[in-house]
Amino acid sequence: MDADWIKQENRAAWDREAAAGNPWSIPVGDDVIAAARSGEWSVVLTYAKPVPRAWFANPAAPDPAAGLKGTRVLCLASGGGQQAPVLAAAGATVTSFDASAEQLARDAERSLSHDLGIRTVQGYMDDLGAFDDASFDLCFHPVSNTFAPELEPVWHEIARVLRPGGVLLAGFMNPDLYLFDVATEEAATSPSEFRVAHRLPYSDTSGRTRDEVEAYLAKDGPVQHSHSLVGQLGGQLSAGLRLTDLYDDTEPGRLIGEFLPMCFSSRAVRRPGE
Repeated sequence: MDADWIKQENRAAWDREAAAGNPWSIPVGDDVIAAARSGEWSVVLTYAKPVPRAWFANPAAPDPAAGLKGTRVLCLASGGGQQAPVLAAAGATVTSFDASAEQLARDAERSLSHDLGIRTVQGYMDDLGAFDDASFDLCFHPVSNTFAPELEPVWHEIARVLRPGGVLLAGFMNPDLYLFDVATEEAATSPSEFRVAHRLPYSDTSGRTRDEVEAYLAKDGPVQHSHSLVGQLGGQLSAGLRLTDLYDDTEPGRLIGEFLPMCFSSRAVRRPGE
């Protein structure tokens, strides 16, 4: 199915999700921003585990000893008023880039009401042509590339816009989750009720006509793609990034999360000369 059409449909789907109050579209409160300004802050790439502060250590930043102050951060496919305002309040110079105008509007509102100076730019994560090479010191990319049909251009664009030595913090889904029928898994009371329903790699478009995909989007939200660990981690390596750390996480309250990690977060650095 045409990848450009899928991206356009997912953009519209995320506009609807944001308007409907998706949990990832609820901006942080005034108290969170005030605390970040005083040095007390944390953000997530996945569901629950805060990103370690050490992951933000950045030799490409203007002053590595000054924390986030002056660090040029790209919040990639990270709209919703959650991470960008916190990082900006902590001292970073933040650009929020997202396909959804509604998600960006939440960052813009928090920025305006707290004078955070967040720049918002609309576009797709696989095309960062709005930015010059080596424009950023750090890219913060929470779980969102599950909505991208292809991963390779995403990693290569991130590597292009990072300075040599710049840091990528990325969250992504465990592809094994996509083996299971979601409705059955969410209703399960024991792991014996999990039903393997899909072959990997999986896409919500698999075996569906365009009309069926449109019906799915209207009912179930944005189209997702499983993407392999080779595509996630190997893709970063092939783009010229060096992996330095990794951890896993799960969604609180999901039974399946008691038996396998639901997502991962990685830290990588752009290699000099790449």
